[in-house]
Amino acid sequence: MRLLALAFMFLAAACAKEKTENVRVTMETSAGAITLELYADRAPATAANFLQYVDQGAFDGAHIYRATRPGNDPLISVIQGGLWKPWEEGMDADYAAPYPPVAHETTEMTGLSHTDGVISMARVEPGTASSEWFINVGDNPSLDFGGTRNPDGQGFAAFGKVVAGMDVVRAINAAPTGPGEGFAGQVLAERVEIRNVRRAE
Repeated sequence: MRLLALAFMFLAAACAKEKTENVRVTMETSAGAITLELYADRAPATAANFLQYVDQGAFDGAHIYRATRPGNDPLISVIQGGLWKPWEEGMDADYAAPYPPVAHETTEMTGLSHTDGVISMARVEPGTASSEWFINVGDNPSLDFGGTRNPDGQGFAAFGKVVAGMDVVRAINAAPTGPGEGFAGQVLAERVEIRNVRRAE
């Protein structure tokens, strides 16, 4: 009986490990491929939310549409993408994500930080992140918990990192930008198409 109980404990532990195993996904874009490792072990809710969009093909045909850098934002350097379309008038008020927002996993909770190549969720209030995400270009500590980017001090939910294709990210970040709803001077003049996002083999 004791051996059976021990076997069950080992099986449960193995299943728990499998559930929180980190996952890699490859994002094929019109600018090149970007491979990300999602930290399901440290930010399980946020990683699962992103994978929901991946597995349902929701990001196929979406865009990377924003680039911030010292010339248009003195505080952060990122590229941003997802399903939102800031080049369309009225999008700021009318947008609704296809899936419910995810609970906010702060960097204080996860132990992650907004360093070069880290992917994180865009949001308004804590707990409103859904389909929009950004990738850091350089270190952006103001986006961490306790940082100055948001008045609420809760920061953004980091959940993975670029493991291949950072050259593509940097090229997108350096591309020309112009006006756009909600992001004056930060919307890419030629937005980057996300052709598909799939779990890496």
